[in-house]
Amino acid sequence: MILGGFYKASNLLKSSRASWRILTRKMSADSSSLTLREQQDGIRRIILNNPEKRNALSLAMLESLRENLLTDSQTDDLPRGPVFSAGHDLKELTAAQGRDYHSRVFQTCSEVMTLIQDIPVPVIAMVNGIATAAGCQLVASCDIAVASDKSSFATPGVNVGLFCSTPGVAIGRAVPRKVAMEMLFTGHPISAQDALLHGLVSKVVCEEQLEEETLAIARRVCECSRPVVALGKAVFHRQMAQGRDAAYASAATAMVENLTLQDGQEGIRAFLEKRKPVWSNSTEKSHT
Repeated sequence: MILGGFYKASNLLKSSRASWRILTRKMSADSSSLTLREQQDGIRRIILNNPEKRNALSLAMLESLRENLLTDSQTDDLPRGPVFSAGHDLKELTAAQGRDYHSRVFQTCSEVMTLIQDIPVPVIAMVNGIATAAGCQLVASCDIAVASDKSSFATPGVNVGLFCSTPGVAIGRAVPRKVAMEMLFTGHPISAQDALLHGLVSKVVCEEQLEEETLAIARRVCECSRPVVALGKAVFHRQMAQGRDAAYASAATAMVENLTLQDGQEGIRAFLEKRKPVWSNSTEKSHT
């Protein structure tokens, strides 16, 4: 999945034979839908499509995004501007909305962010613009992030009296602690190059190459076995939350489980026979 944002456009989610999804912005922006979904040639694109509100992650936007993430997540077939996402819609966070509504907004946001990491398909953020607050959280939650050199990232909530506590969960797990704290305490934006230096994004390219490079990464992953990629993603996120010894135990168990998959054995045979593997993309076991 590639997650992207544009001010007069949308974001796209990509899904393919390897169950990849890409969220980026490149579809008609004249639709009334908050998110747009397109599927072509095995690629699904989900687009954030609320340019008038700078793709703010309103409750309705979050619910629409969650639905698009969940729809057929196990299937085999799965105009640009200056803003990726401006974070939450502050108009929804006034006292007039009430505590229950506010709780629902942040609960839904947390569900979407954890869903990105819990679904079996890797998710790529494609960023071409400003990603602030929950928009920055969205980037930090993705498995891979590619940004244009014009992009910037910030958690400016402290400047409007609302500390970015929930974005801090994802950002604090993506960048060094002191970098996260400076972002959170000052609200000052960091450049794409600084985001790359600190690990918030995986790669920075010029704007003209952004989509090409992001799709190239996705296609390379799509060449791999779908169940192997799904297993690897789940194990990686699980072991990152564990201590060293428990992480090694989890990873070792996963390696053994991986070897029981048909594609696990096919890959080894192909290597020994000096040929390209032919993936079955099946979760069936070759042995127990």
